[in-house]
Amino acid sequence: MDRSPSHNASQVKLGESRIILGVDPGTRLTGYAFIEERKSRIHVLEYGVIRSKAGESLSVRLHRIYRDLTALMEVYQPSALALESIFFAKFARAALILGHARGAILVAAQAQGIAIAEYPPTQVKQAVTGRGNATKDQVATLMQANLNLKQLPTPADAADALAIAYCHLYSAKSRRTL
Repeated sequence: MDRSPSHNASQVKLGESRIILGVDPGTRLTGYAFIEERKSRIHVLEYGVIRSKAGESLSVRLHRIYRDLTALMEVYQPSALALESIFFAKFARAALILGHARGAILVAAQAQGIAIAEYPPTQVKQAVTGRGNATKDQVATLMQANLNLKQLPTPADAADALAIAYCHLYSAKSRRTL
């Protein structure tokens, strides 16, 4: 597997809980994070990035994303995938390539029978920081604090994946209280 876990829990007990997979899509780096809600507490199971090598074809990169996420989903068995929704990009080509990465991620989740939820970047930032225009550094710092991480989550793609998973739990709790 060509992935770089930034954090991996040594004792993962799966069972009576809810596990969320947050993904920050990209073809060079795809951030991922598995968080578990157990007894109203959030535990980080693993986060990191799936890296592509310079010069690889798009089809090889997409296959790596699909393969590595599928392997991780088989280990953690998440009940939901939280994914950043498509946003307007400055360059059409960049948006198209990002769409391919999102497609590989969606197919991996669908093949595992995992529920899919999408959130715009502003909603993720709002859920984490209280501001829809927060910086990546602010998101990472608050993820460290909110999830009781010993160090700042890096790289930024992994921190964003944690934020997306956290947003899903936050949004689900908000829906339950309404």
